Amino acid sequence: WTREKQAPTPLRKDDEGSITSVTPTRERPPEALESLQEVGLDIQHMERYPHEFSGGQRQRVNIARALSMEPKIIVCDEPVSALDVSIQAQVINSSAAAEAVYLTYVFISHDLGIIKYISDRIMIMYLGRVMEFYTSEGIYADPKHPYTKALLSAIPPESPFDKKERLPLTGDIPSPIGDQVGCPLAGRCPHCTERCKKEIPKLVDTGDGHMVACFLYE
Repeated sequence: WTREKQAPTPLRKDDEGSITSVTPTRERPPEALESLQEVGLDIQHMERYPHEFSGGQRQRVNIARALSMEPKIIVCDEPVSALDVSIQAQVINSSAAAEAVYLTYVFISHDLGIIKYISDRIMIMYLGRVMEFYTSEGIYADPKHPYTKALLSAIPPESPFDKKERLPLTGDIPSPIGDQVGCPLAGRCPHCTERCKKEIPKLVDTGDGHMVACFLYE
């Protein structure tokens, strides 16, 4: 099927918000075009088959299909990783506009720049465990967990003439398989103690809802 027949609004909601049926084909083109334009595509793409899109275009089509249903929450796992920088900005700006109206995102990414731009609150995770959780501005202005500090130190400075201290983590990454003993960062943390090797730290509030899982803040 072409992009037009696939349609970004494949289902219809009744008055109570329940998904009830497939949207008739005759209702799809205007909605399809509008959703494609939100992610930087246009009418010429509606007659294309999937194999005629580039990898980045296919990713944008999927984003358009998700947004077209106006869901309350969308989980995005590396949604712009295959896109070049200019298209990334287009998609992120469209997503941010949708978020302001009706949407919440769970945005999973390794791109620290995009996370800072799109996020209201950030959860830093390591080997499946939450290390730190706070507002976007707070995380970048005052990181507390050693892992968060190391991550942010890896962001290149805006100017090549600026100097920035790197906080590299040395040591081996532990296996995520099986039961964990101690803090998952213990073998790589410069502040590691014997307690860190034996106990898993719990999230504690360091003030104003800034949650950190580290014995340094107990």
